[in-house]
Amino acid sequence: MPVACGETWQIGTYPGHGEFDVDFFPLSGEPWGQPVLASYDGTVTVAGINGSLGGRTPENPDGPRGRGGGYWVKIDHGGRWETQYLHLLEPPLVAEGQRVARGEQIGRIGSTGNSGAPHLHYEQRQGWQKVETWFDGAPSGITTDEVEYTARLTSNNCP
Repeated sequence: MPVACGETWQIGTYPGHGEFDVDFFPLSGEPWGQPVLASYDGTVTVAGINGSLGGRTPENPDGPRGRGGGYWVKIDHGGRWETQYLHLLEPPLVAEGQRVARGEQIGRIGSTGNSGAPHLHYEQRQGWQKVETWFDGAPSGITTDEVEYTARLTSNNCP
C-alpha cells in the first residue's frame, strides 16, 4: 500500500470515478499532509502537475477545484507495471528519473486537481491499461465504478 506500515486506511470508489481507481482516506489523524509512500521499488517517470491545481488547501479546504490529478507521481516498476499517485498537497518530493524504494516518501496527501477532499487517488497499471489493485498479494475488490465500494486495509509497506 502507498501508506505507512501498520496504518489502517479506508479505500474505496464511487459511481463515475473510473474503473479500478482507488481512493485512500486515513482513518486517524489529520488527512492533509499525511505521507504518501512508493508502494514498490521503481523509477519515477512523472513528477509534476496533471491538469491544473485549483485552490484547495488546508487553510482553504473549500477553495476552487482544479482539473485532472493536480500534483502527481508515476513510478515504473519494470515489466510494464506502473503506479500513479494523484492529488498530492504540494510538488512531489521526488524527481523524474529518480530511483525509489518501496516505502520511500514521494509526497503528501492533498486535494489538488479535481478533488473534493484530501485523499490519495491511486492506480496500478500494466502497460497502458488500469488493472485491479492488489495489496499484500490480495485483490482490492475494486473492479468497477458502477457502485460505491469501501473497505478497510492495514498497510504492510514495512522495511
